[in-house]
Amino acid sequence: MLDLKWIRDNPQALDEALERRGAAAASPEVRRLDEARREHLQVLQGWQSRRNEASKEIGKAKASGDAARADAVMAEVADLKAKIQDGERQERQFDEELNGFLATLPNAPLADVPRGADEADNVEVRRSGQKPAFAFKPKEHFELGEALGQMDFDAAARMSGSRFTVLRGKLARLERALGQFMLDVHTSEFGYEEVSPPLLVRDDALFGTGQLPKFAEDLFRTTDGRWMIPTAEVSLTNLVREQIIDEAKLPMRFTALTPSFRSEAGSAGRDTRGMLRQHQFYKAELVSITTPETSLDEHERMTRAAEKVLERLGLHFRTVILCTGDMGFSSQKTYDIEVWLPGQDAFREISSCSVCGDFQARRMNARFRPAGEKVAPRFVHTLNGSGTAVGRALIAVIENYQMEAGEIRVPEALRPYMGGLEIIGRD
Repeated sequence: MLDLKWIRDNPQALDEALERRGAAAASPEVRRLDEARREHLQVLQGWQSRRNEASKEIGKAKASGDAARADAVMAEVADLKAKIQDGERQERQFDEELNGFLATLPNAPLADVPRGADEADNVEVRRSGQKPAFAFKPKEHFELGEALGQMDFDAAARMSGSRFTVLRGKLARLERALGQFMLDVHTSEFGYEEVSPPLLVRDDALFGTGQLPKFAEDLFRTTDGRWMIPTAEVSLTNLVREQIIDEAKLPMRFTALTPSFRSEAGSAGRDTRGMLRQHQFYKAELVSITTPETSLDEHERMTRAAEKVLERLGLHFRTVILCTGDMGFSSQKTYDIEVWLPGQDAFREISSCSVCGDFQARRMNARFRPAGEKVAPRFVHTLNGSGTAVGRALIAVIENYQMEAGEIRVPEALRPYMGGLEIIGRD
């Protein structure tokens, strides 16, 4: 959530930020709601002040024996009490309306985020590795997986419908190996603490990270009112909700390998073949909690951690900065890492690493106490990234390491997790 004081002081900056994102100006509506609330508070405070004065007058009147005066002032106090109770109810309504509107406003992009409308306007910043050379026409992952008898979309559809996959045998083990490998890289080389978090969360958790209220249709909800996490970002970031953390404990870095669940409500007709866009998938998530002064450096570090996974797997990829029209709701700036898929002859996103500033922290009331200073606690900065999406990493390995006969070579980095296996063939 954006800082209301900042909006009051910089209404034009708010509207310019929204315009860069392709959204309508919001400062006039914020000003209207804010002024109505503040005017009401002045009236309410006047009633409260008069009630306090009148209460003192009652005591004086009784002490002087002026019963009539005491009765009159007591009647006034009773009337003020009723007005104050109603005024406090109206205050809550003003707060809900103002905060409800603020909750729909996206984060303001940083100055170096390129302006643009969609993914066509994203800007490449670097590439790593080389495209593999094949003496044959490379196949897509689902052709290879089905031919091996270890990737079954029909069985998944019979039990769950579309956008689910059953992996069997060595491909199931390869998926598990990828997740374990990612966790090992992030915990042993980049200092992330491994966490096993809840997969079901309440409304407040999803509000904190920005999925609610605007993106409910992208989520799965249980019958008892909980939500299935769309990413472990939700669980990991909310570890610091409603907390005041000593600055000495920052940065805090968390990683988790969990299933993620997404309804894919806005992707009808897109990537209907294979595993690229699923309702259920595994992802190694990265979350950092930092001070405002260190969050941009942490963003570069987090992106490097995700890139390191792909380098170790010997995959060709590029890193891009998302333009203002393609970045997420809570993000100030996002790097996407896109891995090369020979079967599609295209780069496809495998990781997004975002710095959110204090946007999520305000929604969660997550703060830190500056070291050695007698000042009020400040909001932390939050970051999140995929380190990486396991299913898409599996696709990339299958397609980049395919052999002409349809077998899959196992990358050297994964062989210790596969019992030394070098080639995946038909079981």
